[in-house]
Amino acid sequence: MTLQVSLTPEAEADVQEAHLWYSERGIGLAEDFRRSLDECFGRISSHPESYPVVHREVRRALLRRFPYCIFYVLEPERVVVIGCIHARRDPRAWRVRAAV
Repeated sequence: MTLQVSLTPEAEADVQEAHLWYSERGIGLAEDFRRSLDECFGRISSHPESYPVVHREVRRALLRRFPYCIFYVLEPERVVVIGCIHARRDPRAWRVRAAV
């Protein structure tokens, strides 16, 4: 089962913010971050139920190499990413989005 991955506007903003931060830090870091993110989205798309539920129906997947968590919910025909949050950020940053 492969599901489409959709991002909420807040999740898109999270990704853009992280990408910008890495692009300001070093050559190739932003591209590596994006590649890691795309790989994570691919794993989520292929095996959406293999990641743990961390709050209500929200699941969490971890990026490889980068300290970011992808928070998402399953819908019948797609995965909705509600946040791409740094692992050390306050959990309330994504929990308020869990009502999505």
